[in-house]
Amino acid sequence: MKFVFDDESFNFEALRTAGFAGYRGAELGEVLVTASRIADGDEAAWLREWRATAERVHAIGADSLAKGRTVSARDALLRASNYYRTAEFYRRDNPTEDPEARELSRHSRETFAQAAELLDTPVRSVSIPFQDTTLPGYLYLVDDSGEPRPTVIYNSGFDSTLEEAWFVLAAAAVERGYQVLAFDGPGQGAAIREQGLTFRPDWEAVITPVVDYAISLPEVDPARIALYGYSLGGYLVARAAAFEHRLAALVLNGGLFGYHSSNMNTLPEFLAEWVESGRDAEALPVIELLMAYNTTARWAMRNGTWTFGAASPADYIRKTKPYTLDGIAHQIDCATLVLDAENDMFFRGQPQRVYDALTCPKELIVGTNDEGAGEHCHMGAMLLTNQRVFDWLDATFEARPVK
Repeated sequence: MKFVFDDESFNFEALRTAGFAGYRGAELGEVLVTASRIADGDEAAWLREWRATAERVHAIGADSLAKGRTVSARDALLRASNYYRTAEFYRRDNPTEDPEARELSRHSRETFAQAAELLDTPVRSVSIPFQDTTLPGYLYLVDDSGEPRPTVIYNSGFDSTLEEAWFVLAAAAVERGYQVLAFDGPGQGAAIREQGLTFRPDWEAVITPVVDYAISLPEVDPARIALYGYSLGGYLVARAAAFEHRLAALVLNGGLFGYHSSNMNTLPEFLAEWVESGRDAEALPVIELLMAYNTTARWAMRNGTWTFGAASPADYIRKTKPYTLDGIAHQIDCATLVLDAENDMFFRGQPQRVYDALTCPKELIVGTNDEGAGEHCHMGAMLLTNQRVFDWLDATFEARPVK
């Protein structure tokens, strides 16, 4: 779906940023004027212009907050957080050590934290015990009554952050009477940036401690817990649900059966064979050439090398091999909603494979181009997508007796 750029990656990321406007994460005019100052594929201009917009809006938020104008402050700080995230997006050579990437990420987290304190519904910053450390999270509550309610555990993806959860799902959830527990897991957000935790295929080792934490909270109804996976999170939560059986529902946005096969399908056949057989001396120069001319490939290879703790782009692709539902999809026993997108540039064909492999109660919903919901994770159609997700969750929980 053409938005403002011809470059496929720039177009998608601008749509992603603008798509959060429905939950106060962007202003369409700000997005359009910022994009107008950026040439296709110019990553330096992308960072410069999005940072300038983020800083301008951040200043509005800080000034409003100082003057006690809390609604204005909240709205500006929410937008600033999203714009800082967008500015940092392509800075992927070494984000853990890159001072500019670290600063932009920190600003995104800090502006969101300030805005969260000003939301109309309670928000609690939490630390979820995980192995010998903790995972950062937010608990979004419907109210301060302490009443146990149906709860969605939100799991982000390959590049999304904890703060993005509000725009993707949590704002829509609390309006409908759902609590949300969102977190950064290994490879994600602050967990990779501040702790160096990289992705792992056995995601049940992540989700089980998160579920343990959730059911310890008086605000969470343990009989009505849903697990929601966003982008790569669609694989991660499905893998976890095959082993974690305290879930009442599972939502995959979108479905991903095999991350390795999804990656390999983007490569020419000869290059895929070289990577698979470890012929890196031949494969890496070709990958570097591909990265030089394709923004999507350049970003994905850099981000994957970093978040998977890989030695090279070829090593990253090989590290994705264990990320598959092959042989375990049938172990998922809770009701599952699989979301597909007609024009998904990353997971084409994968949601249908997931749906076909499931043996639990299941439903497949396809977002179409004609309704503006055909892009990956239905970017640009957040309101429609959340209507579908929560209508399905409502029906699923209504059919499940409360213990």
